[in-house]
Amino acid sequence: MDKLINLLYAAVLAGTPLLFGTLGEILTEKSGNLNLGVEGMMFMGGVAGLAGAFYYEKFVTAPSGALAVLIAVICAFFSGAFGALIYSFLTVTMRANQNVTGLALTIFGAGFGNFFGEVMANTTASGYAGVGNKIKDAFLGISIPGLSSIPFFGKLLFNYNILVYLGVIIAAAMAYLLNKTRAGLNLRAVGENPATADAAGINVTLFKYIATCVGGGICGIGGMYVVMVTCSGIWVHNCINGMGWIAVALVIFATWNPSRALLGSLVFGGLSILRLYLPLGIPMQIYGTLPYAATVVVLVATSIRQSREHRIPQSCGYNYFREER
Repeated sequence: MDKLINLLYAAVLAGTPLLFGTLGEILTEKSGNLNLGVEGMMFMGGVAGLAGAFYYEKFVTAPSGALAVLIAVICAFFSGAFGALIYSFLTVTMRANQNVTGLALTIFGAGFGNFFGEVMANTTASGYAGVGNKIKDAFLGISIPGLSSIPFFGKLLFNYNILVYLGVIIAAAMAYLLNKTRAGLNLRAVGENPATADAAGINVTLFKYIATCVGGGICGIGGMYVVMVTCSGIWVHNCINGMGWIAVALVIFATWNPSRALLGSLVFGGLSILRLYLPLGIPMQIYGTLPYAATVVVLVATSIRQSREHRIPQSCGYNYFREER
């Protein structure tokens, strides 16, 4: 039982950056934009979040851990949103190809993150960019008195870091927004048929820009989680390591539903750390391929079994030009 609890606990922690990336891309695709630059935005958010906490600690005599977390989240969000803004300008305003632009954003974001990560590292005597123990501790799990000590459920529900709970809150808020509000209905209309939405008086360009930029910001927080939690507050070259691409596949696995993204991130997070909790005597390299193999299976299975209510938004991947409607 303890092994199962530890596996599930670790799966949640490992799947949280995938959850942020998946939620950000779901929101983006609901507007009709197919942004394949999730990996790049996660890189940008990761280095910006670390930079915010790093320089805050450097220039403040007595840094606050809680304020460092807030600064890191804000910096990561706006950095990811900036990457998405570039994408939006090129695809929505300039009508560039969405697939090519997304791939270019991935390359740009990876270079952006690795470059500025090395720049920060070169300013330190240790040769690497990292935050101190006080700020690292702020990103560790929080213990809720009374609840954390509950057998079985205490560790599984009430002993995570603040970013895990933030991811769950964002998923719930997105589910409510898309299904229960007029703004969500308008966004879904833009993603399904922008010409009809435009004729109904909905500002298609505004919805595309807002959804894509906010989605990019959420992806950026996922990158910051990798740096500050998975890598313990130290910049590691190429630390995102394909998580953005897994997140893109998880969007399909979740059938563009924020609630199902919670399950998908848990499953794929569990696959990524399975080698540590279920040794079978097989090479570690095979364990490392499990998330990517599962990604291929998900893509194939989804393409075979498609239902009307679980399909991609119809205008996703196609640029809308008002004069052509």
